[in-house]
Amino acid sequence: MLIVISPAKSLDFDTPAKTAEFTMPEMLEESEKLIARLKKMSPKKLSELMSISATLGQLNYERYQTWHQPFTPENAKQAVLAFNGDVYQGLDASSLSEEQLFRLQSKLRILSGLYGVLKPLDLIQPYRLEMGTRLKYQRSADLYAFWKNKITPKVKQALAESGSNVLINLASNEYFKSIDTKKLGAEIVTPEFKDLKNGEYKMISFFAKKARGLMTRFILENNIDKVEDLQAFDSEGYGFNPRFSKPGKPVFTRDNY
Repeated sequence: MLIVISPAKSLDFDTPAKTAEFTMPEMLEESEKLIARLKKMSPKKLSELMSISATLGQLNYERYQTWHQPFTPENAKQAVLAFNGDVYQGLDASSLSEEQLFRLQSKLRILSGLYGVLKPLDLIQPYRLEMGTRLKYQRSADLYAFWKNKITPKVKQALAESGSNVLINLASNEYFKSIDTKKLGAEIVTPEFKDLKNGEYKMISFFAKKARGLMTRFILENNIDKVEDLQAFDSEGYGFNPRFSKPGKPVFTRDNY
C-alpha cells in the first residue's frame, strides 16, 4: 500500500539530518517555473497572496530569492526530516533507523504545492506554498490547475511500484484534491481520528494531524499491507471504532487526551 500525507508549514533546517542518504525531487523543472513567478513578487504581494503576516511575507520573499539548483545536503534537507508540523511530530522520522527510512521511500509520498510529489528522502529547500494558493501561472489560475495531470501520474506510478492498489489517504482535503482519484484507479482508504469532547467524538485538528503521522509510523513499523490490519492501530490511546466506521473510512477514537 501507498500512503500520502500533506507537507507542513513549520520547517526544521537547523537540526542536522540523521542520514546522509538523499534523493532528488522528480519535478524540479515545474518547481523552477513556480519559483520564477514567485521571485518577481514583493514581500507585500506574497503576504497578500498567501494571507500571511508581513514578517512571514518577508521571510518567504528571502527564501524564494535564494532558492536555487543544484540541491545539495549543504543547501537543502530531506523532506521528511525538514517538515516539522503536527503530522511529522507524530511520524517522528528522526527516530527511525536508516533501514526504516529506506522502506518509507516506497511506502510514502508527500504532496506539495511547490514540489508536486515528494519521496521522504527527496531534498527540499525552505519554502511556503500551500496547495490552495491562487498563484497564477500562464493559463493556470491556481496551483490545482498548474499541477493537474502532473501529480496523479506520479502517485499512480508509486502505487504500481509499491505492488499494491491501495492508497491510504492521510493528507488534508486541501492536498488530496490535487489527485484525480478517477484516473488513479485505486482503492482509497481515508482513516479518521476523533477525540471525546463534551460527550461527543469530534475531529480536533491538532490531534487528528498528529494521529495521521502516528498511523504512518504504525504502518511502517508493522509492515501493514492489508486494509483490515489498520484496525490494530492503537497509538497514544486511539482504537478502532466499528460503530462510526464505514467501508473506506475507518474511524479511530480516543476518550482521554
